[in-house]
Amino acid sequence: MGLSIGIVGLPNVGKSTLFNALTKAQNAESANYPFCTIEPNKAVVPVPDPRLDKLSELVKPQRVLNATVDFIDIAGLVKGASKGEGLGNKFLANIREADAILHVVRCFANDDVVHVDGSVDPLRDIEVIEAELIMADAQSVENRLERMKKQVKGDKKLQPKVDCCAALLEHLGGLNPVSTFEGRDSDACREVRKELHLITDKKVVYCCNVDEDALVEDNEFVAKVRERAATTGAGVAKINAKMEEELIGLEGEEYQEFLESYGVSESGLDLIIRTGYATLGLISYFTAGEKEVRAWTIHEGDTAPQAAGVIHTDFERGFIRAEVIGYDDYVANGSESACRSKGVLRVEGKDYVVNDGDVMHFLFNV
Repeated sequence: MGLSIGIVGLPNVGKSTLFNALTKAQNAESANYPFCTIEPNKAVVPVPDPRLDKLSELVKPQRVLNATVDFIDIAGLVKGASKGEGLGNKFLANIREADAILHVVRCFANDDVVHVDGSVDPLRDIEVIEAELIMADAQSVENRLERMKKQVKGDKKLQPKVDCCAALLEHLGGLNPVSTFEGRDSDACREVRKELHLITDKKVVYCCNVDEDALVEDNEFVAKVRERAATTGAGVAKINAKMEEELIGLEGEEYQEFLESYGVSESGLDLIIRTGYATLGLISYFTAGEKEVRAWTIHEGDTAPQAAGVIHTDFERGFIRAEVIGYDDYVANGSESACRSKGVLRVEGKDYVVNDGDVMHFLFNV
C-alpha cells in the first residue's frame, strides 16, 4: 500500500510552493495571486528512510525501492467553493481517494504576500476550508440518499443505509465533519463511508507554513493551530515552503549544512511524511535480497499475512510462515546469513504482529 495525501488550503498560503518543493519538480506554478493552480497536480514521492539506505549498504542489491507517497495538489479553495465559487471545487473529487488531508495553513505575516481575506488568521482559514469540505460531503450524501430512497421501495435491505445517510446529512448540516458522527461505526454507515470516500472522514495533518523566525520556535499562529489540533486528533507539521524549495538539488553535506543554517534537523518532506505516518498509524517493514532492497508500508498492528498481502494478494492467501530479523539485529550482524547463524532470525506464524523496521522473507503456497 502506498500513502496518498491530498493537499488543500486557501489560495496563496504556499500550497503550490510546497508541492514544488516536495516533488522536486516545478510543475505546479507558483505566483502571488489566487488560482494560480488550475489543474490537479499529482506526483509520486519516495519516502526518505535512513534504515533503507543502511540495509542497501550492507546487501548491495541490484536496485533499491523506497516506499512512496502520492501527493495530490488541487486549486486553492475559497469560501463558497461548494456552491461553485472559485476553481478548487472542481477538483475535490481528486482527493476523495486520498488516505489523508494535508491542510496547508498560512502562519506568517508578510505585507508583500496577498491574503485572500486581507489578514492572517489561521483558525478562520481552517474553518473556511473545513466548512467547504463538509458541505461538499453533504452534497455527496444527499445525492446518495435521494437515489436510495427510490431504490429502497424494491429492496428493503437498503433501509439501514437510508437511515444512516439521513442521520449523517443532519450531522453535516450542523457543519460537523464525518469523523465526529456518533453512528459512523454501524455496519450500514461503514458501508456508506466506504462507498462515498467522504473527505471529512479522513485524518488531517495541519501544515503550518511559517517564516524563518518561527521555524525553530512557534509563533502565536502556530500555537493556535497546535491547540486546535490537540482537540481534534489532527497532526501538525511546521515548514517554511520557500526554504523547502531552496533545498531542491542539494545533496549530502551541502543539504545538511543548509538545514542547519535554518536551525532545523530535517526537511519539510521528512516531517510531513513522518507526521502523516504517525497520524494514520502506519509503519514500514523491509525485504532485502540480492535483486532488491525495498520498504513496504503497512498499518501498525498488521499481522505477517497482512504484511505479505501488500506485496501480492497470493502471499497473504497462501501464507505459510515468515522469516523475520529485527532491523537492529540485521545491522549489528551485517547480513542475513550471519543473523541466521547467530540465531536472531526468527520463524513466525500467522499471528505474528509485524514491528516497524522488521526485515522479512515470506514463504507461501497457492
